[in-house]
Amino acid sequence: MYQLEETTYLYILILLPIILLVFLYNKYWQKITIKKYFDDATFNFLSPELSSTKSYIKTSLTLLIISILVFGLVNPKIGTELKTVKREGVDIVFAIDVSKSMLAEDIAPNRIFKAKRLVSEIFNKLGSDRVGIIAYASTAIPVLPITNDFSSAKMFLESLNTDMLSSQGTSIVEAIELSKGYFDDENQTNRVLCILSDGEDHEYDENQFISTLSDSGIIILSVGLGSTKGAPIPIKENNIVKSYKKDDKGEVVITKLNDELLKKIATQSSGKYIKGDNTSLVVDEIINELKEMDKKEFESKQFVSFKDQFQWFLGAGLLLFLVNSIIFDKKTKWIEKLNLFNENN
Repeated sequence: MYQLEETTYLYILILLPIILLVFLYNKYWQKITIKKYFDDATFNFLSPELSSTKSYIKTSLTLLIISILVFGLVNPKIGTELKTVKREGVDIVFAIDVSKSMLAEDIAPNRIFKAKRLVSEIFNKLGSDRVGIIAYASTAIPVLPITNDFSSAKMFLESLNTDMLSSQGTSIVEAIELSKGYFDDENQTNRVLCILSDGEDHEYDENQFISTLSDSGIIILSVGLGSTKGAPIPIKENNIVKSYKKDDKGEVVITKLNDELLKKIATQSSGKYIKGDNTSLVVDEIINELKEMDKKEFESKQFVSFKDQFQWFLGAGLLLFLVNSIIFDKKTKWIEKLNLFNENN
């Protein structure tokens, strides 16, 4: 396992191709200028000791030195000790609605972007808890199993979009049913499912919902995204609105927040409904709810000791710098005597 402590220094590597291009252009300019005023015999007579390859060697070493020193500044660290650590926390699964209605822009910049931002902010506030991610529309798919790796969780979170499920519609029951498999401990007292949606579920069946939720022990925290007034669903090309989604009659579809449904499923699961407009308020509400719940003890393996490795890069860079400083543009006599490429003949 390794870590890169200061990744911003990697941007210095952009200079390498620039330096190389400047060097090659300079060599080309020198060649053209010399040919303009001298023939090869005259130039070799005037500069018999000038090496034609040393400048390439020195430039290559310079680029290598810069690369090595940059990695030294980044300071890669290698994990040296893997330990099993006992932690206490709550397992919380985030079910995010990815139906087309989540593209509505009645909450800036749109509903699905707001959902992802809320979940990302919650990740930042979690401690020893574990998270999972589900995406759902008319069906539900697992995106990330239960984990305490929040970096990976954020990466998977950013990949969510309204095109990832071809079958459209919204089925909250499907998300609840799938979430059951995320909680693998039968003795777990708290199973938390956070649903982020506009609540537009035209296939909702209360009897099916109650049947799915019964004996599951799942507590639902529902977050409503959008407005009850509603908004059209934009169809964009290159981030420019070309038109709006229309129904079979050719009328523009207006998608509205169904907060009554989201309140109902939260209440029936002994959970809580939260309006999703204010990011900090939503995050604080969910974190406070988790703090009041019983914690589950679980084990996780992690690297607890990391050692700096910058000194190896620094040493190699300084050594190559010394080598580069004693390489001159003149020909090396003892190499010339070896006649490796039959130049003397």
